Amino acid sequence: MVFFFNRVNFFIFFHLLVATSIFPESSFSSNAISTTKFLDLAKDPRLFDWMVGIRRKIHENPELGYEEFETSELIRVELDKLGISYKYPVAVTGVIGFIGTGFFPFVALRADMDALPMQEMVEWEHKSKVPGKMHACGHDAHVAMLLGAAKILKEHENEIQGTVVLVFQPAEEGGAGAKKILDAGVLENISAIFGLHITPTFPIGEVGYRAGPIFAGSGFFEATINGRGGHAAIPQHSIDPILAASNVIVSLQHIVSREANPLDSQ
Repeated sequence: MVFFFNRVNFFIFFHLLVATSIFPESSFSSNAISTTKFLDLAKDPRLFDWMVGIRRKIHENPELGYEEFETSELIRVELDKLGISYKYPVAVTGVIGFIGTGFFPFVALRADMDALPMQEMVEWEHKSKVPGKMHACGHDAHVAMLLGAAKILKEHENEIQGTVVLVFQPAEEGGAGAKKILDAGVLENISAIFGLHITPTFPIGEVGYRAGPIFAGSGFFEATINGRGGHAAIPQHSIDPILAASNVIVSLQHIVSREANPLDSQ
């Protein structure tokens, strides 16, 4: 989705990967960080302005999947300033940070980093400086949001009873970056992981979520239809692959529009 807002609306979705509680009862002691406290800390205008500045830097310098070297460097510079340890490189350009005790439970927060091969057509102060590339899907905001969360968490690290893992993932746009992160083995001890996305259609302050998969995935396949040429005057002697392909397309659409629940992604 394309949006050009100074103050983006945050739409965060959470996908809890385990059904049972990941926190022992002892972790909910009186010194644990409360949800209310987190919300108050996140409302600090200085933090918000800092996040906006990071987002604009990334927006001006978009990088495609597995090419996010400058984005990754920006992330590592900020993590260094915050005193947050990390692993790099992971999955080519990915960065994995750590905040907390270094012990169980491990909970991950994830943001993607890559841009899209699109020309930014809107003229504004922080327009993409790279021809043919832009952050049209909001991954620049995702990185800024995760760094914002990291800043709050680091400032209250002594109150965290467990470990928060920061996952800055490359190549979400069709590059299987998530799989490379998993294959790298850096998420083996993770009990739960939270993903996030933004949308300009939700008012500021509103959050949408659901358990299980949300939004659509993308996959690719190739199908070859073989036919036999002929003359228009004697169509019975030919096998028309164009007509066959047309029927396949229409039939696939019938599955989505007539066989599936419209509330379920297909």
